[in-house]
Formats: sequence, structure tokens, C-alpha cells
Amino acid sequence: MREFDLIVIGSGAGLMVMEEGLKKGLSCAVIERGKMGGTCLTKGCIPSKMLVYPADFIRESQDSERFGVASTNPVPDWKKISERVWEQIDFHVQIEDSLNQIPGLTVYKGTASFEDGHIIRIEYGDGRDPDFIKSEKIVIATGARSFVPEIPGLREVGYLTSETFFGDKYPDHPWKSLIILGSGAISAEFAHIFSAMGTEVTLVARSGRILKQEEEEVSLFVQDRFARDGIRVLTDTVARTAAKKDGVKVVVVENRVTGETQELAAEEILVAMGTQSTTDLLVPEKAGIRTDSQGWIETNEFLETSREGIYAIGDINGKFQLRHKANHEALVLSHNLFSGVERKTASYDAVPWAVFTHPQVARVGSTEEELKKKGVPYQTAKNFYSEVVAGRAMGHREGDPDNGFVKMIVGQDKKILGVHIAGPQAAALVQPFVYLMNNESIKGYELITDSMIIHPSLSELAGWTFEKIQW
Repeated sequence: MREFDLIVIGSGAGLMVMEEGLKKGLSCAVIERGKMGGTCLTKGCIPSKMLVYPADFIRESQDSERFGVASTNPVPDWKKISERVWEQIDFHVQIEDSLNQIPGLTVYKGTASFEDGHIIRIEYGDGRDPDFIKSEKIVIATGARSFVPEIPGLREVGYLTSETFFGDKYPDHPWKSLIILGSGAISAEFAHIFSAMGTEVTLVARSGRILKQEEEEVSLFVQDRFARDGIRVLTDTVARTAAKKDGVKVVVVENRVTGETQELAAEEILVAMGTQSTTDLLVPEKAGIRTDSQGWIETNEFLETSREGIYAIGDINGKFQLRHKANHEALVLSHNLFSGVERKTASYDAVPWAVFTHPQVARVGSTEEELKKKGVPYQTAKNFYSEVVAGRAMGHREGDPDNGFVKMIVGQDKKILGVHIAGPQAAALVQPFVYLMNNESIKGYELITDSMIIHPSLSELAGWTFEKIQW
């Protein structure tokens, strides 16, 4: 049995902790059962954006007459787009080659599970005997995987997840028709991508609206745009069975409110109904590591598990499944393990995210509904793109159905409680508020209203929104 100073399970954000360990001269091991680089690189946000950007361009071109430019409908080159996608995914090969050449680091390509305490078993699945390695410091960063519900006939018919889409089931061309089961961020992005590429898309949402974690005004705004883009959205609807008929895949769905059923037919089915824990592979109970009812590993503010010397970061701890959140945790843990100074805590008070659909969506902080449930007093204001020069220059006009907006929620102490954006460049526009909200001593309202804002720019959307709040 080999013993290391540090073992990292998972090669996404966990590599950041491993790198700091190597800088300190520690002997390190990294275990990965899939492609090196984690979900973001190999089957998530990076390759998907290679598809989102062309889709955005198509939609903007189709809308260009609003600012005086007539254009023909763009024709996507799926082969060229796909080459860019796989150029990004295939970077995992360079990562693995690089890791194999680092002194003091041993790379294991297999499936890790806890054998006992701080002992890790590594299975290879190719007939080789398992390896056993040990360390007093172990970082679990194994991510999550797609949740696939038990729908009669679905496994027999065949389906896609984000993992298999960016894997062996990547299509040679956009499908003629696609059924998407789910209504969250991944569903909304894929609906936008393939609708723009000419696919007939039907999105099946169990909830009463898509993107239900967003402010209601935001999700309904996106839902309306989907309808105008030809995306069929079925809300309050669940899939009951799946089958193959006449060469196509058929899903029988039922409306949860009316009880009515109908058949949906498409060339392919994408399941994007959330994620589930990978702890069934890890067997953490053998190490005395506590998990919650959903199988996510429980961690404290220092990212420690219930077993001394074992830590968990990223999706596996069930707290915001976002790569930038995992990066934040990796930096906090690296500081705590290797700096030798006062420990830091992982903060989730102002976690931002974006949904790269059309229109783009971004959020940080609370929704009105969440604040009402907590009984927190607040004020709100909303500013539309058409109300600033930069937005008007982009062709946004008052009353247009695609006139996006910024919505601010501010507490009685003039601190920002939530920012919700739907429209172009939403992800970039929300970021300054993350900085403000992460500093508890700052009253964001006063800082912004006392600052100069570049004119004319979309940054004015936020600044002038605050001016609308009545105290």
C-alpha cells in the first residue's frame, strides 16, 4: 500500500488543491475515473458555450432589423461548430499528459472508494487487481452526475444526458426534433442551442414555469421568448412512458393539473432533470463520513467532513453546483491546509450564476418570494434596457416583448439583497454586485448612487435602477 501526503479524488477543482500541495513539496495522488478536467471542461459549461455563442449569433442576426440592419437567416456549419466543441473537450488529454510528468504526483485512472478510514481502493474495471493507497489528508471532489428518473420504456428507447451528449452520443448534425425533459439551466441552454440550429424543440417542465429558481418575472420573460422562438413549453407536465413508434421516439406526458395526456414524438430525448450524488461509488460510510438524505457529503464552514482529515468541495457537498463555487472552495481549502495562518470559511451569502439561454439570465442573492417567506422587509425597482442609451442603441424599445430588464431588491439598511437580470450580457452585468454583496460593511445602494457610471453603457441599467427606489 502506497502512502501519500495528500490524495485528491476528482480532477476538476480538486486539482487546484493538489497544485498547492505540490508547491509545498507534498507527495500527492489524484484519482479520476473519467476524463481529466472535471465536469466543466469535459461535459459542462466550457463545451456548451461553444454551442451557445453561435446560437446567440443566429438569434441576434434574426433580430437585427430592429436596429436597422437587414440580414439573411444565418446557416450554421455544424461540423465546424463541433470541431470547436471537441477542441475544448480534448484538452483533457493535454492535462493528463502534463499531470503524468509532474514530480511528486501519481495519477490513478480508476474508480475510487473508501476501504476503511483513510484508505482508498481504486478499481480499474479491466481485469487488473485494485490498488490501495492511504493518506491522512484526502480531498473529495468527485462532482455529481445527471439524475435520470424511472420512466417506463425510457432506458429501452434510449436518451441523452449532458454527459453522453458530450460523449459517445454527440450528434453528427442537429436533430430535426428534440424532447427535453426538465426545465432548469441545462434544459434552457440546450433548448436555445438547438432551436436556433433549426431543431423543433419541446420542453417538458414539471413545475408551473421554467427556470423556477429564478425570480418569477425573469422565468416568465424567458418562457415568452421561447414561445416566440418556436420552442414548445409544456408546464405542469410529467413524462409517464416512452416508446419507439415508426422510427421516432415517443413520450407520453400528463398534465399534473388537468390530468390530460398526450404523445410527443421526436428524433431524440434529452434528460436534464437535475443531478444526483456520486457517493454510491465512494462508499463514504466506510470512512465514517456523514451524508444527507440525498447522498451529498456534509461539510462545515471549513469544508471539513465528519471524518478528521477528509474534506469535500464542489458538487459533491450539495451546496450550489457551480464551477466558480467549487473554485472558491478550492481556494479556501488550499489556504486552510497550506498557509499556516488563520483559517478562512467558505461563504455562500452571495453566490452568483447565469443561464446562457436566450435571453441570457443572471442572478445573485434572494428573490422576492424567498424574502417574503423570511419576513424580511425590502424595496424593489426595475430598469428596462430601453431606458438607457446603450439598450436603445441595441434596438430595445419600450413595450417590445424582448425588452430585457434589471431588477434590484434592497433592504431597509440599503444593502443589496438580490439582483436579477434578463437580457444581453446579463452574466457580466451582475458581477459587480457580487463584490458589493460579499462585503458586509458596504451599503451597496449608497456606493452605487454616489459613483459615476460610464455613459453610454449597459452599466447604467444597474445604477439608474437604484435611483428608482423610493425610501
